[in-house]
Amino acid sequence: MKIHFWSIGKNHEAYVKNGVEEFTKRISNYYPVQWTIIPVPKNAGMLSEADLKKKEGEVILDWLQKDDYLVALDERGKQLSSEGLAEFIMKRSNESIKNLVFLIGGAYGIDEAVMKRANYKWSLSQLVFPHQMVRLILAEQVYRACSINRKEKYHHS
Repeated sequence: MKIHFWSIGKNHEAYVKNGVEEFTKRISNYYPVQWTIIPVPKNAGMLSEADLKKKEGEVILDWLQKDDYLVALDERGKQLSSEGLAEFIMKRSNESIKNLVFLIGGAYGIDEAVMKRANYKWSLSQLVFPHQMVRLILAEQVYRACSINRKEKYHHS
């Protein structure tokens, strides 16, 4: 299984870049992993919120493969403990999922068409975080889940 992190927006800001890179490197000890930053459409400032989400959604749906397992990060999604995320990842791996895609939406969230395509909707928290911080939290939590599955000490360090 390969883990993909997709995020709409700009490249990693300096204040999260090192952390994202560090946890991504650690995840690579368990699974191949890749970040894809999906650029905001060029005329984003001229689009309505709905039109922007729709355009972003079209790009995402074009990029997804039929068998990709899509996890949409959404505030209305199900919350998981770290152990629950570990179990979730292990189940996907045991199901021989080829690509596990975690999607961080744009400034206005994820288009409804993409939400319908999502295999799972996950909420990191009821709190709202800046998109850049979500990248760091996501990478750290996936690493933590991998370490839990291997019964390594990181989770309790």
